[in-house]
Amino acid sequence: MRALQAVGPVALLMLVLSPLAALPSFSGFSPAGGLAAQEDEREAREAAEAAELARRDSLRRIFDPAGAFAPLDLPEPGEFRDASGAPGEAYWQQRADYHIRATLDDDRIEGTERITYTNNSPDSLTSLWVQLDQNLFRETSYGALRAEELGGDVRHGGFFKDGGFVISGVRADLGGEMTVPEYRTEDTMMEILLGEPLPPGGSQIEVEIDFAFEIPETGGDRMGQLDIRGGIIYQLAQWYPRVFTYDDVNGWNQSPFLGQGEWYLEYGDFDVELTVPRDFIVVATGELLNPEEVLTPMQRERLAEARLSEETVHIIGPDEAGEDHTRPPGEAPLTWRFRAEDVRDFAWAASDRFVWDAAGWEDILIMSAYPRESMGGPVGSGWERSTEYLRHSVRHYSEKWFRYPYPVAINVAGLALGMEYPMIVFCSWRSRGAFLFSVTDHEIGHTWFPMIVGSDERRYAWMDEGFTTFINYYSGIEFAGGEPILGELMSPAQIATDTRLPSYAVFTPADSIPEADIGVLAYNKPAAVLVLLREEILGPEVFDEGFREYIRRWAYKHPQPADFIRTMEDVSGRDLDWFFKGWIYEDAMLDQAIASVTRVGDTTRVVFENRGGIPMPLQARILYQDGEEQRYEVPVDAWQGDGTYVLEVPGGPVRNVQIDPDGVMPDVNRGNNVWGRGILGRRPPR
Repeated sequence: MRALQAVGPVALLMLVLSPLAALPSFSGFSPAGGLAAQEDEREAREAAEAAELARRDSLRRIFDPAGAFAPLDLPEPGEFRDASGAPGEAYWQQRADYHIRATLDDDRIEGTERITYTNNSPDSLTSLWVQLDQNLFRETSYGALRAEELGGDVRHGGFFKDGGFVISGVRADLGGEMTVPEYRTEDTMMEILLGEPLPPGGSQIEVEIDFAFEIPETGGDRMGQLDIRGGIIYQLAQWYPRVFTYDDVNGWNQSPFLGQGEWYLEYGDFDVELTVPRDFIVVATGELLNPEEVLTPMQRERLAEARLSEETVHIIGPDEAGEDHTRPPGEAPLTWRFRAEDVRDFAWAASDRFVWDAAGWEDILIMSAYPRESMGGPVGSGWERSTEYLRHSVRHYSEKWFRYPYPVAINVAGLALGMEYPMIVFCSWRSRGAFLFSVTDHEIGHTWFPMIVGSDERRYAWMDEGFTTFINYYSGIEFAGGEPILGELMSPAQIATDTRLPSYAVFTPADSIPEADIGVLAYNKPAAVLVLLREEILGPEVFDEGFREYIRRWAYKHPQPADFIRTMEDVSGRDLDWFFKGWIYEDAMLDQAIASVTRVGDTTRVVFENRGGIPMPLQARILYQDGEEQRYEVPVDAWQGDGTYVLEVPGGPVRNVQIDPDGVMPDVNRGNNVWGRGILGRRPPR
C-alpha cells in the first residue's frame, strides 16, 4: 500500500485509466492567452487526433506476411502451465473459504465474515489483499472520478453520500490466537499485513472482518434496490470483502474496482447465514440448509414436486405474493442458511413480494423470483416463462459443453439489466419476449465462463463475455428452431461495420475500453470470431472437441489466453497464431479483393489481393458464360509470400468472379469482392 500512497489517488487513477493504445491527450489547463489560445489548443488537439487515427487506419490496411504469420509472443510454458495448454504438473492455486453472518435491516447490511485462506503457492506471503467493492459507490471513489472524467451518466455509476463499506474490525489468527493486524485501505482495496509470513505449501490463516454498508439504490447496474407495488426487491452482490486472486502469472492481482471491469476470484466453500425480516423470501447461491425453519410445509411440498417436474410449478403464485400465509407464523426475523461448494462468489436477493416458481432437470432445481409487474406484457412473454428459458439453457450447455455442476439455478428480476453470479443471475424486471430469453440465456451461460472456467475478467473480458456470447449463439438457434436470436449483433456484416474504423484490440483490458465500445470488443466481436473459427477454419467437430477440452482442463482453475490458444492448437493440430493475432491481439481488419481478371489463351487469370491486416482463407465462385459454376478454396497459407494470390481458371470465358459468395466473412469492403455480371450468393443463416 505504500506505493499507492506515494503516487496519490488521482495519479493512480490516471495510471489505471491509461488505455493501451490511447490517442494523444492534450487535456489540462489552457496556456495564457484566453479564448484564442484555447481555440488554438482545440484545433491542435483535433489535428493530432485526426493524424493519429489516419496513422492507425493505414497500419490496419497494410498486410505484412512476416508479421501476420509470426508466432504469437505468448508466455513461455513451464512447470505451472504446459506447452499443450493444460495445467502443468506443478500447477497450484490458492483457496478462500468463507463463513458469513449478515443481517438485512431496512436498507443496510451488517455482517461478520471469517475467511480461511490457504496458501498453496511456492511463495511466502507477507500480506493479504482484499477487495472492498462497495467503496466504488463513494462519491470520492476512483470510479466516481473516472465517471466525472468521462462526463455524463455512466452505466456503472450509483455513487452516493453514504456509500461504501464501514469496516469496524479486522482480526487475524496469527500463531494460534486472534490478534488485530495492521491494515490499510485505498479506495476499493485493503492490504492486511501479516505479523509473520504465511508459509508456502498449504499453510492457512483465518481472518475475520466486521463490515456494514448502505445498500445503493442503483449499484452500478449489478445490484441495488427496486421499489415495486407494495414492497421492495434487493439484489445483493459485491456485498462482502473478498480476497484478491494470487496466481503464478502476476502474483497478487490487486487493482481498483472502477465498475466496468469485473472480477478475478479464488474458489472455495461458502457457509452463509442471512437474517432478514420475516415477510421476506430469500434466494441465493447454494443450497438452502434449513427449509423447515423459513418455508411453510406447502412451499416445501411444492419445491419437492418442482424438482421432478419439467413444467413450471408455483412455489408462491401471483395471487399469493406478499400474503401472510406464505411465511411461517411469528414476528421475529428469520435466518436463512445456505451452503455452496467450489464457487468463486456468493450473491443473493430478498423481497417481500416475490412470485416464486421452479422446475427441475436431472435433480437440478431451476427457479425464478420476480414481482407480479414482470408478468405478461404486450411485446410477448414475461417472467412467467423465465424458468422455462433457464431450464433450456442449463440443459443445452450441459449436453453440449460441460455438465452443470451445481444443485440450483436461479433467475431474479430486479433493477440490474443483467448480471451473473454462481447459481444465481440478476435480470431486469422489465425484460420481455426474446430479450428476456437472451439475457437469461447469457447470464446463466456465465456459469461456464467464468464461474466454472475461472478466467481473469478484469484483464480479459473477451474470455468471459465473448465466450459466453459465443455459446449463447448456438443455444438461441436450438431454442428458436434454427434461427439465431439477436444474432444480427454478431453477423459478419455487423462485425465488418464495427471494425471499419480504428478502435481497440479485443485483447484490451476492460477498464481501458471506452464504454461505448465494450459491447463490440468484449461481447460481439470475440463471439463472432469464435463462430468464424468453428464454422470456417476448424469445422464444428474439431472445434467442439477443443472447446470441451479447454473447459475440462481448466474447470475450477485460472486459465490465461495462452492456455486457451494452446489448447485449441493442441487438439486441432493446427497453428492458429495467425488467427488470434489479427482478430484478438490486434485491431486489424479483413479486406479481400479482386485486383484483376484477364483472359490468357484458354484460361482466365484472377488476381486476388489481401488489402487488410488479417490473412484468412478465401473462397471464390467462378461463374462461366454458359452458366456453369465452379468454387475454389484458397488456403490461408497462400498469403505467406505476399498480399497477392494468382488463380488460373481453366475452361471457357468467365462472366463473374465473387469472393465469399456465402457472405460468411466480416469483410469491410464487399464492393471489391465482385467482378463482372452475376447474382450475388448468400448462405442461409446458420
